[in-house]
Amino acid sequence: MVSASAIQKHKRPRNAEHVFSILIPTWNNLPYLKLCVDSIRRNSRFRHQIIVHVNENKDNTLDWVKSAPDLDYSFSEKNIGVCYALNAAATLAETDYIVYINDDMYACPDWDQYLFDEIKKIGHPYFFLSSTAIEPNETGNPCAILGNFGNDIHQFNEEKLLAEYHKLPMKDWQGSTWPLNVVHKDIWNLIGGYSIEFSPGMYSDPDFSMKLWMIGVRLFKGLSASRVYHFGSRSARRVKKNKGYFSFIEKWGMTSGTFTSRYLRRGEPFDGPLHVPVHDPLLNLKNLYKRIMAAMRMGSREDPLNK
Repeated sequence: MVSASAIQKHKRPRNAEHVFSILIPTWNNLPYLKLCVDSIRRNSRFRHQIIVHVNENKDNTLDWVKSAPDLDYSFSEKNIGVCYALNAAATLAETDYIVYINDDMYACPDWDQYLFDEIKKIGHPYFFLSSTAIEPNETGNPCAILGNFGNDIHQFNEEKLLAEYHKLPMKDWQGSTWPLNVVHKDIWNLIGGYSIEFSPGMYSDPDFSMKLWMIGVRLFKGLSASRVYHFGSRSARRVKKNKGYFSFIEKWGMTSGTFTSRYLRRGEPFDGPLHVPVHDPLLNLKNLYKRIMAAMRMGSREDPLNK
């Protein structure tokens, strides 16, 4: 159980020059957090509000955050998971646009310029945009670029990345789901942020996209030009995972794979706003079977935060 009184918050005076409110949940990952924040400071075209949620603070992350004059923060003594962390941090957002970035990501130069230019071209708030991740290992992710500039922070070759990141081939793609992503604050508030029933966080990303879909968002665009380097799930490897796969099926009546492949067409070349897919009886039958299996599995549901 998460108590609202157990979450501390600190916000500095509003800065009218800020363009994005950037949320960074972190969990005893200080070296990566420092690199992430430093990349935002150095490689952004605009000034942004940076909000860090600190989970646990076993490595003195909170002290470092407090010492930084340009960081707002929320803090929980226990690890409350990414969903609660993002929602807590989002209450401090002062701009019209909320960006979510993982603490194990490095923002490449002008990442924000490309996103903001796209937002201005869209002209309405019903969108979900992502930067394109460069990852050191092949994972089968069609939305990512394979480019090894270091598997961890100790091997990270920043100089080589900065010289080559923009040369790696990639086109704009369909199916924005994962961070780095940006959404209008009005839309974030309308759908209620990240769903806490997915705590500590597995499958909360496709759930967030599904909630956007349900209110009529059809523009899920990944921008090739806006890039981040992603070391790869430094926190997710350590956390006790929830039954997110089955939670998604129980909640939405289909698998996350059906949603991301058939509705979002994730990873396909971008060709405009999405449409409701054609009815498929066999796929409906498969999802009915999956719903039955999910109901059976979720019958033994446990709260991962109380483990």
